[in-house]
Parts: sequence; C-alpha cells; structure tokens
Amino acid sequence: MEDTRKTAAIIGAGVIGSGWATRFLLNGWDVRFFDPSDDAERILHAVIERGREAMPALCDVVPEEGRLTIASSTADAVAGAIYIQESTPERIEVKRAVLKTIQADCDADAIVASSTSGFMPSELQEGALRPEQIIVSHPYNPVYLLPLVEVVGSDKVSKDLLDRASGYLESVSMKPVVLGAEVPAHVGDRLLEALW
Repeated sequence: MEDTRKTAAIIGAGVIGSGWATRFLLNGWDVRFFDPSDDAERILHAVIERGREAMPALCDVVPEEGRLTIASSTADAVAGAIYIQESTPERIEVKRAVLKTIQADCDADAIVASSTSGFMPSELQEGALRPEQIIVSHPYNPVYLLPLVEVVGSDKVSKDLLDRASGYLESVSMKPVVLGAEVPAHVGDRLLEALW
C-alpha cells in the first residue's frame, strides 16, 4: 500500500519549534527536526510528551502519529519536505540566513513558513533565492494546544501557495486566518473577530 503521509521540516527548537513539531507529528505527518543547540532534543521530547497527554482531550479519535527524524543538518531536514516551518530567534539577520540555507536544499514548490511575530514577509524575502516561496505562519503558544495561526503573504506570494499552506495547516487541526499581503502578524483584535 502506498504511504500517503506528508512530511514537514521544523527548523529551530525552543517551545515554538517544538510545538510545531508536536502539532504535525501527533496529527499524522512525518517530521524532520533540526536545531543545532545542545538542549533542542530535550525540549522537543518534553513538548511531545505534553502534547500526547493533551491529545485525548483535543479530538474524538487520536490520529496515528507520524515518524519523527532528528536531522543532522538543515539540508537533511528540508529535502523532500512539502511544508517547512522556521522558528529561529527573532533577529532578521538570523532568519534571513536560515531561510537562505533552507532554500538552497528544499524543493522549489515547498512552502517555507516563518513563525515570526515581528517581521513582514517582504523583510524575510529580501535577498531570498525564491521570495515567492516564503510566508509568515505565526502561531500561538503552546502550538500543540492552541489552533489559531496567522498566515501572511506578500505581493510576491500567490493565492495558490496561501491556499496550500492553509490546507496543510487545517490538516493538523489548525485554524488559519489569512491576513493578506503585508499585514503585521499578531493582530489580536482582528483574529478574535474572525473567531466569532
């Protein structure tokens, strides 16, 4: 039988990156995870355990978990992934450098999303190999519990890519709110309106 599971790459740990990995993994996606810090795997496994404890209260039928791979590099993590989530420190020079590294090895049609809460997509896209591939996908913490996610594109990003991103996020029980081009992430009042 053909394996139809999807693969996500999570670049950057901490509670946000680990939360993303947990969200995808516990909803049946295969996850490749990379973060070079010494603490990354410990944080990841602690967050996954909290997510596993919460899952029975979050859904009627707990999905089969995907496979987790701890990658040895960004290149290993992103190769063949259809959705890539960057969750590195909130410094523009760090994010741009990591996004360049991601794009050097990821598929040209993969979605490359940033968890940033402070930068516009156009700021992240500056100097990028394929700016049309990069969006903001800003979650709320803890990511494995809270389903709301802001999805922001730019004038370089197609509606098709935003639709695909939303579909992937919905497949892991997220509720994407597409804010359109160049809307700053974390616009709480507008999101609350969208929920009601």
